[in-house]
Amino acid sequence: MVTLNRIYTRTGDDGTTRLATGAPVSKASLRVEAYGAVDETNACVGLARLHTGADVLLDAILGRVQNELFDLGADLATPERPDEAPGQALRIIDSQVSRLEAEIDALNGALPALESFILPGGAPAAAHLHLARTVCRRAERAAIRLRDEGGEPVSPQAVKYLNRLSDLLFVAARHANDQGRSEVLWRSGATR
Repeated sequence: MVTLNRIYTRTGDDGTTRLATGAPVSKASLRVEAYGAVDETNACVGLARLHTGADVLLDAILGRVQNELFDLGADLATPERPDEAPGQALRIIDSQVSRLEAEIDALNGALPALESFILPGGAPAAAHLHLARTVCRRAERAAIRLRDEGGEPVSPQAVKYLNRLSDLLFVAARHANDQGRSEVLWRSGATR
């Protein structure tokens, strides 16, 4: 359980923050950028949930996703150590990725085949889900940049989760657009 009795601490006034391990880092570090983008994704999903209405299935999926995004943020805020024992740190696990895949398949199975690219828009829930998808893709790029350019350990499951989540958010947006019937389709070269 996390207890927050005081919201401001003034410890970040110099541009630093602390990772879950307690190690100080710049607020501009690649690691903070990665879990910050995950936090933004979570906020976008929360906005989308304001518009899911009576769609109990979609709201339940997005509620689980929001909780898992906190798990993912904890994963990214806790650099892996070579001597880390299983279960020592909160990490994204394969079953969370598999559950996203099953939800993608279930939602996608009820949708018509894609015949064009889709413009972000349509119903409010769909528009917000498309925004969440793009922010999720940014979080994925930030996690990969942390790993590739920063040379820091990033859980492979965390990267997989972000990749699958952006796919889920895309399919969820189609679902929220009246099962794909209210989608706004791209018309190639239409404005020439």
